[in-house]
Amino acid sequence: MIALGHEVILLSSGDHFKKFDTDYSFHSAFLSGYWLPLKIKNVFYKLTGVNLEKAERGLRFFLLLPQLKNFDHVQLINSDAIETFPFFSRILYKKVFKKIKNRSLLICGDETTVIDYLLKKESDYSILTPYFEDNSLKKHFEYPLKYTTKNYRKTFDWLVENCQNLIASDLDYKIPMEKMGYSVHFIPNPVNTRKIEFEEQKINDKIVIFMGINRSSYIKKGIVYFEKTLQIIQEKYAEKVAVIITENIPYNDYINLYNTAQIVLDQIYADDQGYNALEAMAKGKVVFTGAEKEFVQHYNLSEKVAINALPNVDYLVKELSFLIENPNEITAIGKRARAFVEKEHDYIKIANQYLETWNKAYIFI
Repeated sequence: MIALGHEVILLSSGDHFKKFDTDYSFHSAFLSGYWLPLKIKNVFYKLTGVNLEKAERGLRFFLLLPQLKNFDHVQLINSDAIETFPFFSRILYKKVFKKIKNRSLLICGDETTVIDYLLKKESDYSILTPYFEDNSLKKHFEYPLKYTTKNYRKTFDWLVENCQNLIASDLDYKIPMEKMGYSVHFIPNPVNTRKIEFEEQKINDKIVIFMGINRSSYIKKGIVYFEKTLQIIQEKYAEKVAVIITENIPYNDYINLYNTAQIVLDQIYADDQGYNALEAMAKGKVVFTGAEKEFVQHYNLSEKVAINALPNVDYLVKELSFLIENPNEITAIGKRARAFVEKEHDYIKIANQYLETWNKAYIFI
């Protein structure tokens, strides 16, 4: 948007450990682990049912409200964009919406209707598959499942009624929303390829495979399949590969490490790629991520631009082995990945799609 001459202000928590840059932060800095030990926060929660960090984020957002004036449009990244209590979110959204009349709700992650659809078990697999297979894992799925509870559902329904547009950022959200009867604008994730340098993947000594673990999404992204696969690959190709695994590190540190890799293991349970995968593809890396038939059909692809990652260790070992034994294919897929991102995810093209969508009003089913 800035490249098109518009002023943009970003408010966020920084996405916790990732520490993304933001113009105004409502990160729960005071009540984080440094200032208030985790044990004390847990005891307080058990006694009162109040999550102090959620309370602080809501309060910090409230204090930022005076900054939100003279804007043409507000877009929420999901119905829990402020990451506070649902009732408090609704209060804050109402205050924002009194100032800004043109609004959009972006569906680009866990959301009420998306989780509703996944619970129907109509797809071959999804982020909820591990939960379906083992209900004892329920505590690991508290975050996505919370969107189906009464209070979060109330917030989502209120936003649908009070936003002019619903927008989905990839097929993993577009398909469920439409299956559940909602009209959405499909606008792919933007990637600034002018800032992301493409580097043709040349194999010198060893092929470097990178996997970054976010412990909070470890199970729902199917990381265990990648871990088992890497154990086999490291034994099978000890002289040909080097493996880098990181866990819960800031985004900038994460990028510096994965820049050295030719192959990136992203996630299992997906139809389409999220931003991390797209950024790696833009750099010419081979990414194991969502690249299902729906993705191939939507973009009318005849050759691979990424490796479709399935919850099957034998399959993953076979795909990785092929790349290791045929390094020229790494180079070829990397080039196609870059071309794909330039064509379908160019940030100027995507920004124009957002502007066009924001200027339209739709009636939702």
